[in-house]
Amino acid sequence: MTATLCLLCIPLRFPPNRTSFSSTSISLTPIRAQNQEIRVCTNRTCRRQGSFQTLETLSALAPPTITVNPSGCLGKCGAGPNVAVLPDGFVVGHCATPARAAEVIMQLSGGVSDSLGVSKSLEALALRKRAECEVEDGNFSQADLLLSKAIELKPCGGIHIIFKDRSIVRLALGNHAGALEDANEALRVAPRYPEAYICQGDVFLSMDHFDSAEMSYSTALEIEPSIRRSKSFKARVAKLQEKLNAVRTQ
Repeated sequence: MTATLCLLCIPLRFPPNRTSFSSTSISLTPIRAQNQEIRVCTNRTCRRQGSFQTLETLSALAPPTITVNPSGCLGKCGAGPNVAVLPDGFVVGHCATPARAAEVIMQLSGGVSDSLGVSKSLEALALRKRAECEVEDGNFSQADLLLSKAIELKPCGGIHIIFKDRSIVRLALGNHAGALEDANEALRVAPRYPEAYICQGDVFLSMDHFDSAEMSYSTALEIEPSIRRSKSFKARVAKLQEKLNAVRTQ
């Protein structure tokens, strides 16, 4: 869900007379009136030039108003990896490094693309990835520390994912108030972020606030109906039903 990428490569259609190409410098006008989409060429040439890594970095750093998807060939194959920005139809070439990807996100978000901002955003991303490894090893306290450091860096995007991740960690540590606060903060940044609603529901379920848990899960399902088929989501619903049945039989 978070940072879920469309598996179908959609052909790019530029608006008439709005296509431009930048290979050495980025000059993008942020569009605040509507959401934006970044399409990353994953065709053969750009793929060899590292477009999958670019796709991963852009997806991790994108704020809620920017979606990132793979794309077919955007042309200019020798200047890849190429990314296109819709709806304006800008194409940015040589987007082969994490720093270059961060610059694109920062400018589209309306921020100043300076080296310090890029560095902080990439450091926050690295901390989040380290935290994921700590969670896999069951080191939740260390993961909490790493995610808190990532939040303090104020990255250009993806902070709603960091808050969601810390909500999961804090729930595992038994910090219900902190977990709920983080889930709510993720939703403040990204109001239609289904994974944050699931985290919110998990906290409510752990606190035996069954009506609130049901509302959170239902909202997540309304936003992203495909989670209905998820084993983990089915398990959550079953656990909620089990607890409700236990209360009713008392």
